Amino acid sequence: MSDTRFCPHCQSTLKRWKVPEGATWTEEYFLVCFNDDCPHYVEGWTWMKEQYAQNASYRYALNPGTDVPFSIPVWSASATREMIMDDEEGDAS
Repeated sequence: MSDTRFCPHCQSTLKRWKVPEGATWTEEYFLVCFNDDCPHYVEGWTWMKEQYAQNASYRYALNPGTDVPFSIPVWSASATREMIMDDEEGDAS
């Protein structure tokens, strides 16, 4: 089964994102939107500032095993990009 899925907010291809070691999640990876122009990500900066007085946003994510969507918090445009899995590991882009 292909992991090629698309962000419902911007239709960008989701990328495989390696779950950090020590996390409580049992999955090896999630599918995440890394489009910096995605409305979910762009509008998240304002929402987090207004709701929580935090300089942060979030990226759309999907658990490929359950198809349950959620958001991954980020503190900059480059945050967590180092965990995008490369082609040898099966990048879904």
